[in-house]
Amino acid sequence: MLFIFDMGGVVTTTFSMDSMYKSLKMDSKEFMEICKTGNNIFSEYTKGTIGCAQFWARFNERVKDRDVYPVKHDLFRLYFHPVLNKGTVEVIEKLKKKHRVICGTNTIQSHWENHMERGDYAFFDQTYASNKIGEEKPDESFFKVILEAEGYKADEAFFVDDRLENVEAARRAGINAVQFESAEQLKKEWKKYF
Repeated sequence: MLFIFDMGGVVTTTFSMDSMYKSLKMDSKEFMEICKTGNNIFSEYTKGTIGCAQFWARFNERVKDRDVYPVKHDLFRLYFHPVLNKGTVEVIEKLKKKHRVICGTNTIQSHWENHMERGDYAFFDQTYASNKIGEEKPDESFFKVILEAEGYKADEAFFVDDRLENVEAARRAGINAVQFESAEQLKKEWKKYF
């Protein structure tokens, strides 16, 4: 069997961008509206079609008439401080004794680098990150790329994510999927696979 884990909100805490928004004098809704004006620069960054410097340059161009100072540093990196969920890591290690266990995550280059430095991807047999494969959740193509690369059929795969829209997309692709609540929930859900 193939087990696919999301990173943020499952293996590590979800990235809270509140401090970043505050530094930009806006809330999350405003930030995403700015990112989605015209072409969606956040999606482009998540898919790896633009880099960090390009993202912030385009963002600065979009906010030049607002009371926002030009961003000079990578705020995604500056404010990113994930915490490892040791219970989830324990589940991963148990599953790896008998199964292939991988990471399927939406991420940006800044967070990819941080997770690499911390060794967060080292728990997995392989990592499929949106910024590296050019696909992002909740697009079903994200899951199809992974299944093809891994050589598994959808009904031979399990997926866990904290975001319901991603879980539903995996289900539409034919993958057995659960929304993450806790490591204890996964231990009960997947008990027969340990």
